[in-house]
Amino acid sequence: MNHLTQAPLSGGILIEGLRKVYGQGDTAVEALKNVNMTVGPGEVVGLVGPSGSGKSTLLKCLGAIIEPTSGRMTLGHEVIYNNGWAVRDLRALRRDRIGFVFQAPYLIPFLDVTDNVALLPMLAGVPNAQARARALELLTALDVAHRAKAEPSQLSGGEQQRVSIARALANRPPVILADEPTAPLDSERALAVMRILNQMAQQAQTAIIVVTHDEKIIPTFKRIYHIRDGQTVEEAGEGRTLE
Repeated sequence: MNHLTQAPLSGGILIEGLRKVYGQGDTAVEALKNVNMTVGPGEVVGLVGPSGSGKSTLLKCLGAIIEPTSGRMTLGHEVIYNNGWAVRDLRALRRDRIGFVFQAPYLIPFLDVTDNVALLPMLAGVPNAQARARALELLTALDVAHRAKAEPSQLSGGEQQRVSIARALANRPPVILADEPTAPLDSERALAVMRILNQMAQQAQTAIIVVTHDEKIIPTFKRIYHIRDGQTVEEAGEGRTLE
């Protein structure tokens, strides 16, 4: 196993000895065997592997959607799992500490672009005007502010994905989990999404994991984790410039 990171980084993501077993006894399936990962603040790391290798299970564990069997997970400066959940309110954890970007944008069709982005801060108790101001700030940074009052159905695929990235950043989470965010996009739009994720990571010092099969974007990662049979192997990526 290739360990390129010599010590845990301050903040970001730290996964240590993570295991996930489905079922019991003779029917038990060990989906994650011994996963170790480190993603620093401001870093975008790729996670690749064949179907059934454990990528989705790992993302669901890290996103506090399913409970691991054992191990330790740290997000930002907080241990969230240590052979059991170390936080009481998992719903608040997902809302406030983790941003999700999916292959499909999953925008709410009856809300305009601004309200789609502002909704999570509002649910977290941020005043409406402040939440909408934050939304407009992000939409401006992602070059979709001119679509602020549009409904999702009026947007192109690339615009929808940029809005979904803005939504993921709305609560200033220390971590973003992106699951196949470029799969439906052509090469130009896929690289544009990766450029945005890298810019946002650096500006907000967010740690980002991108699960992907997309050969177009794999050369953009400086570090890649391959997951095979529930275990991770780290390697240096090309880190091709996105300028």
